[in-house]
Amino acid sequence: MPSRNALLIDLDGTLYHGTRMVPGADELISALNEKGIPFLFLTNNSSAAPEAVSLRLNKMGIPAKAEQVCTSSMAAAAYIAGRKPGGSVAVFGEAGLRGAAAAAGLRLFDDETGCPDYVLQGIDREFSYEKLARAGRWILSGAEFVLTNPDLLLPSEGGLMPGAGTLGASLEAMTGIKPAIIGKPSPILMNFAFDLLGVGASQVTVIGDNMMTDIKAGNDSGCRSLLLLTEEGVTTPHNFERHKSLSGVEPDLIKSNLADVREWVLGQ
Repeated sequence: MPSRNALLIDLDGTLYHGTRMVPGADELISALNEKGIPFLFLTNNSSAAPEAVSLRLNKMGIPAKAEQVCTSSMAAAAYIAGRKPGGSVAVFGEAGLRGAAAAAGLRLFDDETGCPDYVLQGIDREFSYEKLARAGRWILSGAEFVLTNPDLLLPSEGGLMPGAGTLGASLEAMTGIKPAIIGKPSPILMNFAFDLLGVGASQVTVIGDNMMTDIKAGNDSGCRSLLLLTEEGVTTPHNFERHKSLSGVEPDLIKSNLADVREWVLGQ
């Protein structure tokens, strides 16, 4: 395989916003499939299973298969199963996270009187004060704290929303214990994705809209990085300099639309 010929492509803010496809996303992915360029949809969003993610993409007109999807939920479940096979996990998240934990052979913990081996937390749009109290007590009682991803913001059709990292910050504040972070920019998710693709970091370009997750992940993992810089992504022309300072990295490439990304990919 030629050097840097595989792609890890972010979803939220890069290929779609809420239920709206970003213009050119369908043509980009169709071209990758047609040319046989290896890629994965790589998302920090832990809410949905790969099958649900691919269905959502197809409904928007973006051709996708479940096996082309790599989520922070999958990597988090694999991380825990690798450390304690069959361990008990209290999941604070949505269907994708619970499904990934079960598929990895972990035991979903629901005993109010005991303490799980792990508290696994992702995006949870039904998070509550009561959930915060339960999770925090278990962490203080010895459960290991695993956070699917550090994103403080989640792009949506209605604007930016609190991400899993915002919920994780409340647990960290309550307990004083930092979680093991799985998603971008952590190397845990990146290495999991490399294994799925069967490539090394030097063969990969990361494409995304977020300097502090996508671009930092590429930089820290030894990949090339391409920032999709638009008005609707997490990193925009207006906050680019601030995000560059906060992340401490610079993208190798910047493109303002997916048509230009497609042209660059096909021109390699």
